[in-house]
Amino acid sequence: MHTVRAYVATAERLVAFLEEHCGEAVTETTLTGIGQADLRAFLTARRMDGIGNVSAARELSAVRGFLKFAGGEDARVPVLKGPRVKRGLPRPVSPDEAIALAGDIAETAREPWIGARDWAVLLLLYGAGLRIGEAMGLTGAVLPLGETLRVTGKRGKTRIVPLLAQVREAIEAYLALCPFTAEKDAPLFRGARGGPLSPALIRRAVQGARGRLGLSDRTTPHALRHSFATHLLGRGADLRSLQELLGHASLSSTQIYTQVDAAHLLDIYRNAHPRA
Repeated sequence: MHTVRAYVATAERLVAFLEEHCGEAVTETTLTGIGQADLRAFLTARRMDGIGNVSAARELSAVRGFLKFAGGEDARVPVLKGPRVKRGLPRPVSPDEAIALAGDIAETAREPWIGARDWAVLLLLYGAGLRIGEAMGLTGAVLPLGETLRVTGKRGKTRIVPLLAQVREAIEAYLALCPFTAEKDAPLFRGARGGPLSPALIRRAVQGARGRLGLSDRTTPHALRHSFATHLLGRGADLRSLQELLGHASLSSTQIYTQVDAAHLLDIYRNAHPRA
């Protein structure tokens, strides 16, 4: 919903800009006739409004989508290189923080089976490096659990990830308490009424727990996946193996974790070295 509102706001800003820029009411012909110079002028105006690189890149992406929509199948959207956006480093969660987070959420759940479910989900994110959507996409077809788990990731790509004994036991404990049958074509993780568990519920639970535990705002379900990757790399895992475990299409997506590990070592140095 927030994304839709943002796209609508961008479209409205573009139309208002073009009316002033062209000195006339904007029509379909105006939109289909936009060129590189017009888009560049629009971005310049937005820059003067004070937006940074990230917002400018997002604005340009929204404009392209709007122009494609306005022009239909034959739309020719001008090619304009967006601003360079510095990619931020993921912030890993320590093993103790990950366990404390999962434990707090499990203990504050309204029913024992829901607590066991949330504990299992969070251990799966941290212990196997799954995206939250991948965990929610698991069905009863993965049962009985073994030493590995087949996961369907982005663009329908499947991969095999090792399943730690502790994670497997957590999922089995949840299934033993869950009041809903683990049918082959049904979601493995269920909501309170038996439907698919919403990722938003896990995100809200994590948000509440990190507040109670005094953890950083960057402590999110996805941060547990970052932690999985960072801790494996710190223990000697090679990038290619890590790429396979995470389901990254490109090695460049995995290489960011080398920077995370270096940043972590630098933090240790600064905090521990007497002359740092």
